[in-house]
Amino acid sequence: MPQPAEPALSVSELNRRARLLLERDFGQCWVEGELSGVSRPASGHVYFTLKDDRAQLRCALFRNRARFVATPLKDGDRVRLLGKLSIFEPRGDYQLIVDAVQPAGQGDLLVAFEQLKQRLAAEGVFANARPLPFPPRHLLVMTSPTGAAIRDVLAVLTTRWPLSQVSVIPVPVQGREAAPAMIRALALINRFSQADGRFDPDRDVLLITRGGGSLEDLWAFNDEHLARAIFHSRLPVMSAVGHEVDVTLADFAADVRAPTPSAAAEQLVPDQRDLMHRLSQLGARLLRAQRGRLDVEAQRLDHLRARLRHPGERLVQQRQHLNQLEGRLQRAMYASLAMNRQRQQHARARLRAFDPTQQLRQAQQRLTLAQARLYTAMPRQLENHRARLSSVVRELQAVSPLAVLSRGYSILEDDKGHVVRRAQDTQPGQGLTARLGEGRLKLEVKRRFSR
Repeated sequence: MPQPAEPALSVSELNRRARLLLERDFGQCWVEGELSGVSRPASGHVYFTLKDDRAQLRCALFRNRARFVATPLKDGDRVRLLGKLSIFEPRGDYQLIVDAVQPAGQGDLLVAFEQLKQRLAAEGVFANARPLPFPPRHLLVMTSPTGAAIRDVLAVLTTRWPLSQVSVIPVPVQGREAAPAMIRALALINRFSQADGRFDPDRDVLLITRGGGSLEDLWAFNDEHLARAIFHSRLPVMSAVGHEVDVTLADFAADVRAPTPSAAAEQLVPDQRDLMHRLSQLGARLLRAQRGRLDVEAQRLDHLRARLRHPGERLVQQRQHLNQLEGRLQRAMYASLAMNRQRQQHARARLRAFDPTQQLRQAQQRLTLAQARLYTAMPRQLENHRARLSSVVRELQAVSPLAVLSRGYSILEDDKGHVVRRAQDTQPGQGLTARLGEGRLKLEVKRRFSR
């Protein structure tokens, strides 16, 4: 190798000279771009990246300047920065030391994200809300096999629910190939669940996850086709992409969203420690209930044992009771027989008092007397009725109009049968009928006189 013509510089000396040269010659400038990867450590400083569609620049906003920024900085904001270029010597990072921040509108990526989100929401792509089986029989984790997300998920599952069956679906989670790879994996999983039943939608869950990052790092999860593939998945999908503040279209299209990979694992499975504690509590309750039941049954057994007597003593009591019942039965039988005997004697006396032969003889005597009285009263009654009839006939003849007619009077009647009482009621030439004591005469009015 060629020998150096002059002594070599150390890395720190080179970075120091570059920083001094850059700060002295370039000075302050305004730069416009989109914020990404905004970070706020406990020191109060704000670190972020300013980018456009072709390049990016590291930036640092120190605490003494950050307190004058009215609106908190967030990913996707488009801003104008006033600052000076410098180099962070320990790492050799080229950066902009920011003195002032002015808003310049929303970032292009954020605008595109909001437009696509609104369109997919209008189409119903975000309408999934299927309940997840708890705990799932088989958990499929679609993520990078070397990322921090899978380590966090497996760590939580190991601690909370070691019985989980987990299958890792390795896919890239960043860059241009990430979204197509996840779409192909989703299609393969759904084909297996539909063709041979290898995956059961009622018992298995698909978790799509990755760790945090900038908006550009997570942009693969904002792919329109990936969101549609998640929406049409037969398996229920949980999405856990980035940190709590990170929201992607995959989160909206999934059935359930978790803020972080660790939180997703906690939502998917129960905590064995809680179950063990619950089981311990139930065991203690069962033991207390068992002991209480045994105490109650022991008291009941003691009570029954106190009531239990020797069978011979019980037989003696039953024999005495039987003798008492036999004596009561005999006394009741004798009393009943005596009462029936008295009732029989009383009925016999009443029967003798009401002998049918004597009653029949008395009735025969009364019948004979009634017949004699009838035979005596009938002729006398007939004679009385004859006398009354003759008297009525005489009275009837005395007032009968026929008797008057027999004395020479007559009754005149017109052709209608009406009795003529006055001469004025007739007309000359009118035909009349005269009814005599015996027979009738046809007359004709020749002339009438008023007197």
